Amino acid sequence: MHNFYRQAHFLTSASQASQFPDDASLEVAFAGRSNAGKSSAINTLCENKNLARTSKTPGRTQLINFFELDEQRRLVDLPGYGYARVPEKMRREWQKLMEDYLGSRKTLCGLVIIMDIRHPLKDYDLQMLDWCQHMGTPTHILLTKADKLKRGPASQSLLKVRKILKDTGYDSSVQMFSALNKTGLTELQQVLNNWYGLTAA
Repeated sequence: MHNFYRQAHFLTSASQASQFPDDASLEVAFAGRSNAGKSSAINTLCENKNLARTSKTPGRTQLINFFELDEQRRLVDLPGYGYARVPEKMRREWQKLMEDYLGSRKTLCGLVIIMDIRHPLKDYDLQMLDWCQHMGTPTHILLTKADKLKRGPASQSLLKVRKILKDTGYDSSVQMFSALNKTGLTELQQVLNNWYGLTAA
């Protein structure tokens, strides 16, 4: 089956709102803690290990990176958040950049929030869910690094997150994902296809 996301290619990077590309294409953004495996998830989705930069040093992504899928659709890689070793001034700049993007993009049709399955729903994750709830932005949670846990504990983590979302009233879908063995890849593609208005290929 053809993977629509394989055609993703780098469009531009932005360190401030004035550098954002025109707000004319549907955008799905990826957000998450700096060490949650966000870049790996994007690369696995697009079957291109060199698309989004991965690093052994969390917090490497300091820009918003835009990737074009076709003339109507883009993927957006947001800076990783919540990593303690980043200088305060830089963290404030990143936060403003994130707020400028999330608060202004009319074509943002969904946000994928990346969480390590072993450490889900940290403070910054909950803040992101709060913002999406407030703005009415659809969200989908990827519990990454599922290969780090055995099937039982991984399933327990998924069920626990689902229960917390339900109990707190967050309207978000959630799934397990592994960039290593591609667990959950088809499910992720289906969520994005739905947001982008793509029929099943």
